[in-house]
Amino acid sequence: MNSKNYIGDAIKTESTNFQAMNERLNDDGLKRLLHAGIGLSTEAGEFLDALKKHIFYGKELDKVNLAEEMGDLFWYMAIVADELGFEFEEVMERNITKLKARYGEKFSEEKAERRDLETERKILEEQSFN
Repeated sequence: MNSKNYIGDAIKTESTNFQAMNERLNDDGLKRLLHAGIGLSTEAGEFLDALKKHIFYGKELDKVNLAEEMGDLFWYMAIVADELGFEFEEVMERNITKLKARYGEKFSEEKAERRDLETERKILEEQSFN
């Protein structure tokens, strides 16, 4: 396979429902979620870049920068929480309940590999957000 063939085959699987996309993007709430999603991805990349510089380039671990990136991540998460009507405390509590169901009181690789996704989903659905 050459690159021209690959590109031709790959774009056959591209969604071209741009009318539906444009209709969805008229929803200001969806725009906020998209903005937050892109921002979260960007800030997570900046967090990883700081770790890369420390691990692979031998630079000192820049904790100030890591804290800044965490703050930026929190900022974007606040947009998500506001748009979806979530409180951080509810999300944090639900996450810990799910993790306790998965691991009990302590992480293990075996439990990580043998996750009961059905039970975890039930836990997430049982606790309703206000």
